[in-house]
Amino acid sequence: MTQKQQHKKLGDTLWNIANDLRGAMNADDFRDYMLSFLFLRYLSFNYEEAAKKELGKDYPEIKSKDLRPDFVIPPPLEEWYKNNEGDVEEFEEQMRRKVHYVIEPKYLWSNITELARTQNADLLETLENGFRYIENESFGTTFKGLFSEINLNSEKLGKTPKERNDKLCKIIGKIAEGIADFSTDTDTLGNAYEYLIGKFAAGSGKKAGEFYTPQEVSTILSEIVTLDSQDPATGLKPKLDKVLDMACGSGSLLLNVRNQLKNAKGSIGKIYGQEKNITTYNLARMNMLLHGMKDTEFEIFHGDTLLNQWDLLNEMNPSKKTEFDAIVANPPFSLRWEPNETMGEDFRFKSYGLAPKSAADFAFLLHGFHFLGKEGTMAIILPHGVLFRGGAEERIRTKLLKDNHIDTVIGLPPNLFYSTGIPVCILVLKKCKKQEDVLFINAAEHYEKEKRQNSLSEKHIKNIVETYQFRTERERYSRKVSMDEIEKNGYNLNISRYVSTATEEVIIDLKEVHRELEIIERKINSSTNKHNEFLIELGLKTI
Repeated sequence: MTQKQQHKKLGDTLWNIANDLRGAMNADDFRDYMLSFLFLRYLSFNYEEAAKKELGKDYPEIKSKDLRPDFVIPPPLEEWYKNNEGDVEEFEEQMRRKVHYVIEPKYLWSNITELARTQNADLLETLENGFRYIENESFGTTFKGLFSEINLNSEKLGKTPKERNDKLCKIIGKIAEGIADFSTDTDTLGNAYEYLIGKFAAGSGKKAGEFYTPQEVSTILSEIVTLDSQDPATGLKPKLDKVLDMACGSGSLLLNVRNQLKNAKGSIGKIYGQEKNITTYNLARMNMLLHGMKDTEFEIFHGDTLLNQWDLLNEMNPSKKTEFDAIVANPPFSLRWEPNETMGEDFRFKSYGLAPKSAADFAFLLHGFHFLGKEGTMAIILPHGVLFRGGAEERIRTKLLKDNHIDTVIGLPPNLFYSTGIPVCILVLKKCKKQEDVLFINAAEHYEKEKRQNSLSEKHIKNIVETYQFRTERERYSRKVSMDEIEKNGYNLNISRYVSTATEEVIIDLKEVHRELEIIERKINSSTNKHNEFLIELGLKTI
């Protein structure tokens, strides 16, 4: 079995467990419980592996009859803690430096699964204490409030404490049994986690727009921003110091950018995300850690992007402004917002004007663009309306075009997103753009049609990315359009104006058609006469 198949099989196993167990519980609610337990499993195994390396020969032997990692009882680390009480403080300090957190043995996953297996009445209380311990004492601010939205005393789990405890025993027991035979490495669990997020998104309908970008669309954005900004044809950048997603949801877009460079032997200094929804913000932090990232390698901020509540991005001194080498985003489409007069002087919007109350699309775009580095690339997913709507949006779009900052407009097929069935576009922006034209890619008719959602194949993704990379022109697919032509169209960027997918009507020569019909008619008459001769010879009625 390949690694990819292993990851999918684990994801499917977990998804089937979720469907079997959640019953009448809302998919979003069950998602938060399940993903939190998987995260606890990851933290436990990662900590135990690091402890094993740190203690070397002093790490106790496994005495458990069941050698599967999810069921090793007691955990060897628990025995070491009991026998070396005087050394625990120094050991934990060392672990904080190396893996950036600690977990008391009683909260390790295998101890939790044992409580579930034995239907122990203390499971609920132990889990609550364990989550609070990880949030407040494991290390620094990395885990602060991480499980704040996980209500283990919710009536959704049961009406009485006993019912809730029994339900948790069942959920954790099933998860542990279901995944016990799979690898415990970061890639396997991280990819299964990402796969589950996608599955839950599919079951959440419109709510999924708050936290999830389909992987194939995420891949397009990631591949675009990791290419050299001035000359994409030269290939990937070897390093990105800072990457931002100002509406990061579960963090999948940021992780995809990281994977693109990592797979190409490149590197990223640090990734930054901002998320307004508290549950989704916690999901993103878990997702980062589950993919093996240390707390020094990412920063996720909980706050409103449009109000710019993040101190990191509120520096008034232009010389101290934080700038990013790559920016990706899939903000909520046409969100209503309430800009005030003061915002008109906001450094993000001052040069372009405010987006209308009815649609904050350009507000998100301008926020990100303000922090884009001079040699950076920004790729943002937006509804098609930003390409042609008038008023304030037209003024913003016109200035961006006149300043030569819009590099590429990519039209995507409909029904790719869980949150909406409408077709959307990707805008690619730069401050270092050399070309005096805009590349239009009309990929709206290139997709795989499926029952609930349309999807993009690897070939579709490759076509889009390579067309952007080499700025190639293809009939009914892509075209480089001069600024003069765009100006003549009133700075309207409606894709079909420049790259039409309609096929030209075939001109029919009626005289030629008539001539051919006459020839056919003569052949029919000739054949009929010959056939009748045979019928007469046989004494049969002619036709």
